[in-house]
Amino acid sequence: MFVFWGDGSDFAKSLVDAVKVRSTENFNWTFIFILAVVFYVYWTEINKKNFKAVYAGLALYGVHWLYEIGNALIAHFAGYPLWTVSNESTTFILLIGVCWELSMMFSLAGIISYKMLPENPNCKQKLFGALEMALLFALFESFLAGTSNHSFIWVYKWWGVIPVFITTYVPFFLASNYVPFMKKPVKFLAILWGTVAALLVTLIPLGII
Repeated sequence: MFVFWGDGSDFAKSLVDAVKVRSTENFNWTFIFILAVVFYVYWTEINKKNFKAVYAGLALYGVHWLYEIGNALIAHFAGYPLWTVSNESTTFILLIGVCWELSMMFSLAGIISYKMLPENPNCKQKLFGALEMALLFALFESFLAGTSNHSFIWVYKWWGVIPVFITTYVPFFLASNYVPFMKKPVKFLAILWGTVAALLVTLIPLGII
């Protein structure tokens, strides 16, 4: 079953209200296995000196974290996030909108997108590759929103597949497809991840996210 928009229902709001951020209640050993897989992928690329793939992965993942922080801020100030996950669908929820499994997937999504590009891609190929991946991910999120364990929860009626595709996934994959080809990708990544780190170490202790 696919869900294309939030329904604004009291039931959806109750699911969000029940979310337990950073609770270890459902924690299990798959957490460690998934982390090991991510480390293996990154160190394999580093050992091969395929640094562009690493840049692609870190670029998308960094943008992902900015979005998740923004979503958590929306939840704090507006009452509900644009998206979240249910306790039953994960072993650990990092922020109101993202679980461990989802976040680790995004840590690899940029590498996957980069590897799907042709060798020495032109601007049009990078753009179309980003749009194709964004559409695929938006449709899959629509499927997750319709699962019986509420793997993904949308509350607002105006939030759904189309805004997810345009405002979220397109920027994600533009980052993975363009940053590796910048003149100074390391500088971009340093600024990106420095911003993410500063926000996390400030907002989490304050109880805002």
